[in-house]
Amino acid sequence: AAKRKRDGPAARAKKRAKTAPAAPEEAAKPGVEEYSVPPPVSQGKWKNKERVLIFSSRGINFRTRHLMQDLRTLMPHSKADTKMDRKDQLFVINEVCEMKNCNKCIFFEAKKKQDLYMWISNTPQGPSAKFLVQNVHTLAELKMTGNCLRGSRPLLSFDPVFDKEPHYALLKELFIQVFSTPQYHPKSQPFVDHVFTFTIADDRIWFRNYQIIEEDASLVEIGPRFVLNLIKIFQGSFGGPTLYENPHYQSPNMHRRLVRLSVAAKFREKQQVKEVQNIKKKGSKVLIGEDPTEVVFETPAEEKPVEIQLVKPESKPIVKDKKKLRKIQRKKQKKLFRTE
Repeated sequence: AAKRKRDGPAARAKKRAKTAPAAPEEAAKPGVEEYSVPPPVSQGKWKNKERVLIFSSRGINFRTRHLMQDLRTLMPHSKADTKMDRKDQLFVINEVCEMKNCNKCIFFEAKKKQDLYMWISNTPQGPSAKFLVQNVHTLAELKMTGNCLRGSRPLLSFDPVFDKEPHYALLKELFIQVFSTPQYHPKSQPFVDHVFTFTIADDRIWFRNYQIIEEDASLVEIGPRFVLNLIKIFQGSFGGPTLYENPHYQSPNMHRRLVRLSVAAKFREKQQVKEVQNIKKKGSKVLIGEDPTEVVFETPAEEKPVEIQLVKPESKPIVKDKKKLRKIQRKKQKKLFRTE
């Protein structure tokens, strides 16, 4: 770089005077083609200042805690807060969001240490939606091969059903405002390398996160993954008039009750079968009369004449010595041979 001279401002004025008349001469040339690149719509200013508060109530398990941490890492425009006490009412969350300077909120509510509910709300005006979270799988649990840049902006992919039903259209707008990273956010990266998909199947919303591979533009799942079962949509934030109620929703308590009733019905059926068998065993047997056709194929045996023995049989001598017995038998045989 050249050193500045003491008469710096005068030199600058001379340079500007030299270059000023050259501009109309270049513009007068008809054969020169000019290429102008339009400036960007946003001049690198962070205008969409969406902030999402992600926190939970007390009593959550380790899987919910890891899911909450995964969402915080995927969403650079999110903020964290301490766990809320169960005794506090839900409308207190609006004040917490105001103190944290957040206009969106994702609140995880745990009940009975086994049921997990998710609130997605636009604070403080509304609307808000309550979901039952099922089939949760976190990043550490899945161990997928994909990987994406931390803080990058995601693409949001929605099922075509979101545009057909009015309550799904409302949820789509709510998901766009909550999960999409604002442009030029200080903590975000200027890259798009993963996709959030929201698919509707079996009256539930299935959330998946995929990485975009540069080589062939194929998708590889990263995680986390979970299923949202819609319960209600409220007009206000964490309360207010009900805009929509899911007719297909079945509470976990009712599901567990039906499972217990089915098991009890099977056990009761087995007991009834055993009782019927015992009654049959103890009951008197029915006597069946003689069938005259049973003796059709019986052949009578030949009648043998009755033989009456008039002579007393000879008594056999009792000999203790076997050798003497053999001698006696030989003598009898010799006598019979002689007589013959």
